[in-house]
Amino acid sequence: MFWYHEQTKHSYVSVRSNPNQLDWSSQPSTYKNYPDTYHKRKLDLDKEEDHFLYHIAGLTAKKSYPGFEYYLRINPSAGALYPNELYFQARGVEGVEDGIYHYEVATHSIAFVASISEEEGLEPYLGYAYVMEGYLFLVSAIYYRSSWKYKNRAFRYCLLDAGHLLGSIEAAALLKPHAVQMAYGIDKEKLNRMFGFEQREFFLSAATMAIPRKEQKIKAVEFALPYVEGSGTFEPNEKIMQAYRETISLQGCQKVLKAPRFDYRSDKLRETIFNRRSQRGFEGEAITKAQYSYIMERVTQPVLSDCDEEVSVYTVVNRVLDMPLGVQKDGEYIKYGDFSRKAGYLCLEQYSLAAKGAVTFFLTSKAGNYQALYQKAGLIGHRLYIASNYLGIGCSGIGAYYDDEVNAFLGNDEMVLYALAIGR
Repeated sequence: MFWYHEQTKHSYVSVRSNPNQLDWSSQPSTYKNYPDTYHKRKLDLDKEEDHFLYHIAGLTAKKSYPGFEYYLRINPSAGALYPNELYFQARGVEGVEDGIYHYEVATHSIAFVASISEEEGLEPYLGYAYVMEGYLFLVSAIYYRSSWKYKNRAFRYCLLDAGHLLGSIEAAALLKPHAVQMAYGIDKEKLNRMFGFEQREFFLSAATMAIPRKEQKIKAVEFALPYVEGSGTFEPNEKIMQAYRETISLQGCQKVLKAPRFDYRSDKLRETIFNRRSQRGFEGEAITKAQYSYIMERVTQPVLSDCDEEVSVYTVVNRVLDMPLGVQKDGEYIKYGDFSRKAGYLCLEQYSLAAKGAVTFFLTSKAGNYQALYQKAGLIGHRLYIASNYLGIGCSGIGAYYDDEVNAFLGNDEMVLYALAIGR
């Protein structure tokens, strides 16, 4: 098992012996904005392409508390800390000038950060030899936004949240509709240098929604952007950076060429994407067996990817009509019984979620490509949000759990990647 994952496990003892003390004076900003010397264009939601981009990472709601407020986005994030940034290359997209952009969440704008030409672009850094018409998305992480609160474990959340952002791209693409291919084998080190990240930000993955011009080969564009602050405050975390460096290369990857199949209605899907929320508690009501089957069918669709890693999906069936109580692995029962209280305990005793929910999910893996497998878990989690919310069922991602005790309960020794709960 990867040393980083082993050293960042939670246990009943660890969460009590190492209480997390937050320094509110050093809380980082969750927005990165390029200086006004860069050309910026505010999104016009009456335009199809701008509307599409907004449905990937736009702001959707504001939460206000005494002396404090924060905004929610279309994509979920652990602790609403949003460590991930979205960049993209547009080529041949109607209404969008060819070039490389940064999506500015705070201002609902896209910032033009670098030029491309007919002969040069980002394509070679993503493994393409030909000109690609459409979008090439890049997902990065500004890890201090998360490590400020979650310390060493934050790399896990950066990866999960990146997977959610990839899932958000996949969901938004269904509105067009277009297939999206995930890419993890990108030249991250070169891209990090070109974008001027200075080890405070790093690329994790890409998503391609483009078609090749077979007759036209492409060269790698070269540029050097100056560093742009993305968090306001910063404290280095060598353990996170070491984990990133040691998992940056991929080994023995398997490609997936089979596209997923979804049958969402565009109007209802658009509403679901925009109104997605994380449930804060459930009332203990059941869902139907048909709803459970509908959700599972969509969660387990293939993921188009250059490095697909096996992720096991365990479900604790707590309240599903006409289904026995028990635990399933990939849709098959492995044991029977009422384990709702156990599921609540395993999720750091969040009983209102994992115990009162209709179904609790645990995603695990024994694969070797850590960045790819963890982001796939986040993408599966985002599919779960979309499918559940589409049916009017609540969903909540749970990034904290007693790792080894989950393994003992499930009867495996795989890395536990994510827990989620759905219900009413």
